[in-house]
Amino acid sequence: MVTTNKLRNISLFLGFTVLAVYAIGSGFWVNTGDSWYRSLNAPSWQPPDFVFGLIWPYNFFVIGVCIYTNWQKFSTRNWSIWLILLTISVIFALLWSYQFYRPHNLMFAAIALSLAAIFTIPLTILNFSASLNTGLAFLPYQIWVLLASSLSWGYYFLNRN
Repeated sequence: MVTTNKLRNISLFLGFTVLAVYAIGSGFWVNTGDSWYRSLNAPSWQPPDFVFGLIWPYNFFVIGVCIYTNWQKFSTRNWSIWLILLTISVIFALLWSYQFYRPHNLMFAAIALSLAAIFTIPLTILNFSASLNTGLAFLPYQIWVLLASSLSWGYYFLNRN
């Protein structure tokens, strides 16, 4: 028989699995060095390339900290809600990278990333309910996903045929 403690431990493993899929999957389809990407008109507010290399390790680290902190602090109900929202957000973020870099469907990519950003809003609120530090640490990720969403829409509008 599976106990509540075993289910919570399994859910922690699932949380870190979602994070691993996100970290690995986010770079799986991305190819910023190919001629198609380099030929796109970039939005004027796009940060320099090195910023992406700095922010993503931070984002993945903070998500991992939030997974562990929230697993410890939240009730089973709130933890389950948080984990489901994270999973949905990650699915949309991965859908963005596929749609943007493979079939080059910039509109669908922008919609997917906007949905990922929307699902991170309740995650941010819940993180603040876990602790002020967790919420503050997660805030740059929330801002980054919103910025990335606006960039994706910028790419769409600047490169429509």
